[in-house]
Amino acid sequence: MSVGRTAIPAQTKGRHVFLLSSFVFVVLVPAFFTAFYLWTRAADQYASDVGFSVRTEEKSSAIELLGGITELSGSSSSDTDILYAFLSSQELVRKVNAEVDLRAIWSRVDVEQDPFFAFDPSGTIEDLQDHWDQMISIVYDSGTSLIDLEVLAFDPVDAQKIAQAILDECDSMINALSSIARQDSIKYTLEELENAVERLKNARRTLTEFRNRTQIVDPSIDTQNQMGLLVTLQQQLADSLIEYDLLQDTTRENDPRVTQAERRIEVINARIASERRKLGIGEEGGSGEAFANLVGEYEGLIVDREFAEQAYTAALAAHDGALAEVRKQSRYLAAHVKPTLAEKSEHPKRIKIMLFLLLFSFFVWAILCLVFYSLRDRK
Repeated sequence: MSVGRTAIPAQTKGRHVFLLSSFVFVVLVPAFFTAFYLWTRAADQYASDVGFSVRTEEKSSAIELLGGITELSGSSSSDTDILYAFLSSQELVRKVNAEVDLRAIWSRVDVEQDPFFAFDPSGTIEDLQDHWDQMISIVYDSGTSLIDLEVLAFDPVDAQKIAQAILDECDSMINALSSIARQDSIKYTLEELENAVERLKNARRTLTEFRNRTQIVDPSIDTQNQMGLLVTLQQQLADSLIEYDLLQDTTRENDPRVTQAERRIEVINARIASERRKLGIGEEGGSGEAFANLVGEYEGLIVDREFAEQAYTAALAAHDGALAEVRKQSRYLAAHVKPTLAEKSEHPKRIKIMLFLLLFSFFVWAILCLVFYSLRDRK
């Protein structure tokens, strides 16, 4: 019976040393320093959660309510998109910092102790905005238009103060947007109403100037009075002519009553001619045409005033309608989660960070090993 050759004991080679040393430096060393930092240097952080959305409510009028036509409140995705962009803007960082002093809150822990999570109070506004992105996480659900925020600070009260300040500033921004929308909605109708008011004022002013200049309130009334006087004079003239004919038949030529009747007829004819000239129907057209022109001018002014009044009424109705539409639409910020006050520290999530770091480091080390053996095999 023959006995086979015994196996040669495995010997440590250069590749084994490389694998072990690379595992130590790529996986274990970073994990050790990270764990050391997280458990000895990183300060505890407290989270305050807040959630809100922009709601637009359509308020139905009384007629629509009687007719059973109502609209429930809904969310406005465009306004929520604007609000989402505003949450990461430098403008909001400045306003919140001015209200609660973010530099002091996020620098309660010395930057030498915790250089990663603490803020250097001497940093610029750009540095503060970068730290804002690190300490505040924003989750936006485009399907429901809901925005949820998690605000971190080294003290639970500070975290809640920052969250409340953000909520207040967002509410102010939405109110400002609503005010701008209302002004834009009624801007055109307000301009039309102002133009109509100015036109009506000018028409009434011109009519008043005409009345002051001519000392005539209404030429049509004066015309009617003149026509009444003319008819009366013509009636008196007819009576006087009849009386004159009767006197000629019953008296002598030198009878003073005949002379008096002739004089009366002449006076009445002169008065009738004068009144006819005033009305513009006399044989001499000078003064008569002047009164007719006044009547025509007055009628033109009346037409201008009536047109201005109608334009003013239409502009006022349009403006009132625009105001009613604006009042029906109400845009506001609805908070479905008020700023919370944490009772224990949950950040930084040390175990989760360590697991992610170990997993990432292991994959990097595995890829390096595969690359190393691939190059070795090709040689």
